[in-house]
Amino acid sequence: MTVTDNVSLPTGFSAHVANIGIKDTTTDFLVVASDVTANAAAVFTRSRFAGPSVLLSRTHVADHRLRAALVVSKNANVATGPQGAANAAELAAGVGRALGCDPQDVLVTSTGVIGRQYPMERIRTHLDTLAGGPYPVTDALTAATAMMTTDTVPKFAEATVGQARIVGLAKGVGMIEPDMATMISLVFTDAEVPADELDSRFRAAVERTFNSLSVDTDTSTSDTAAILANGLAGPVDLDEFSAALESVCRALTRQLARDGEGATKLLVVTVTGARDDAQAKRVAKAIVNSPLVKTAIHGADPNWGRVAAAIGKCADETDIDQERVVIRFGDQQVYPGDVDEAGLARLAGTMRAEEVVVTAELGIATGAWTVYGCDLSDQYIRINADYTT
Repeated sequence: MTVTDNVSLPTGFSAHVANIGIKDTTTDFLVVASDVTANAAAVFTRSRFAGPSVLLSRTHVADHRLRAALVVSKNANVATGPQGAANAAELAAGVGRALGCDPQDVLVTSTGVIGRQYPMERIRTHLDTLAGGPYPVTDALTAATAMMTTDTVPKFAEATVGQARIVGLAKGVGMIEPDMATMISLVFTDAEVPADELDSRFRAAVERTFNSLSVDTDTSTSDTAAILANGLAGPVDLDEFSAALESVCRALTRQLARDGEGATKLLVVTVTGARDDAQAKRVAKAIVNSPLVKTAIHGADPNWGRVAAAIGKCADETDIDQERVVIRFGDQQVYPGDVDEAGLARLAGTMRAEEVVVTAELGIATGAWTVYGCDLSDQYIRINADYTT
């Protein structure tokens, strides 16, 4: 898996990028299309306020076939009622018309401010001029940039499997506590993968990566993660495909966490020795979501007591015994035991790093899970206090 400034989309995929004036002069409209209809899979937010684009796209991907994925950034099209639903359908129809495909084969995603209708006059004008593919943009950097809202950097990653490539794009910095996906992540591959295998393997990758990410404990109304596999590079070993796919999703997850709103550090929390993987994930999420842990990480304060408190608040996990728990910052054990002056000096270096790793061993069984997050800074408050203005 690599992350570079020179990543091209896989064979048979191309992108159209434009500014249509959703909010400002930056690019805000992205279509990534396949030359042929692709096998597809997707997972979506479980929010009860899911936007019309999510509701529409759930039906479009139900047959596991897609030709294109569309992103409108800087407007979530959420809480917009029947008009918002009609607008999402009109977007799919416009892209389908340009590509000469059924609108049902277009995935519609949208992200940004909640409660505002699309500027449909501008969107219609643009759709009327939209050509069919292949499109001129073939690099991931340009495509990922068009997805950004409050992101500070575009997010993309790639991997190879056999003769095929996997390229992922993502956006998101806040309102990230996934429940069936993350903000918006689109993965494209020219590998030939049967639709049922693609669905099960993508869901498994999402669970270990995007669904193991948290910035601020708030689940988005627009979460969408999707994969399109057009098969133009031929068949691949499916287990190797799974490993490569997970590596791309994990790279995107780490980029999302590192670019969390106001974040200065990536926080990686691993829980081992749990009753099962599910318990390990619950405990790890309790640690990574703790405001006290996140502020300690921000201040480079090796306050392991906050990690212990986060574990302790998992009151329903009655088989956790504090006498068996071991806590480490980096590779240094901080509980149980006293940390001497030399140890404190090493901890100071660990806590000042751009990536801080916290490990908790529960001493119960063999369950293990890793989650990803970031520190909590005063800049997070400033960004979100001024979001709509």
